[in-house]
Amino acid sequence: MLDFKTMRLFFSLLTLAANAVVAAGLLLIVGARVSATVARVRDAALASLVGWELRLAFLVATVATLGSLYYSEVVNLVPCQYCWYQRIAMYPLALILGVAAWKRDHAVSIYVVPIAVIGTLISGYHYFLQRFPRFGSGQCSTTTPCNAAYFKLFGFVSIAYQAISAFALILLLMAVVRATSRADTPS
Repeated sequence: MLDFKTMRLFFSLLTLAANAVVAAGLLLIVGARVSATVARVRDAALASLVGWELRLAFLVATVATLGSLYYSEVVNLVPCQYCWYQRIAMYPLALILGVAAWKRDHAVSIYVVPIAVIGTLISGYHYFLQRFPRFGSGQCSTTTPCNAAYFKLFGFVSIAYQAISAFALILLLMAVVRATSRADTPS
C-alpha cells in the first residue's frame, strides 16, 4: 500500500494539474471574446473534448471521492464539519456523473452545476478559515477544528483546497458539456 506522504503528493499534484486546466479554460473563455485566434484555439479544445467531457467529470468526482475516503478510512484523518459538507456535495456527483457518462446525458449539467457551486462555496469558506484562522470560531466540533489543516503541501494545498479544485474542474467540464451540446443542436 502507498504511504500517506506519497498519496498526499499524488493528490496535491492532481490538484495543481486541475488548477492549470481550469486557468487555461478560463483564459480561453475570456480570451475568445477579444481574439479570433484564441476563439479558434478554444473551439479546437472543445472539439477535442467532445465525447469525453462527461467521462472526465465523472473521473474527477470519483478521484475526489476516493481521495476523501482514503484520507479518512485509510489514514484515519477525522473529517471536520466542513469536510463532511464538501463530501455531501461531492459524493453524489460521482454517481450522477457516472450515470450521465454511461447514458451520454448532456442535460445533466442542470443538476450538477448547482451542487458543484454549493460545494465550491463550502470548500472556499473552509479554505478561507484555514488560511485565516482568526476569522473562525476555532472548533466546529469537540475533536476536529475546521480552521486547522492536516497538511499544506507547497505551502497552500490542503484537503479543502483539493476540494475547491475538483469542484472548479467539474464546473469547467460542465461548461464544456453545455458548449458542445449547443454545437450539436441544429438551429
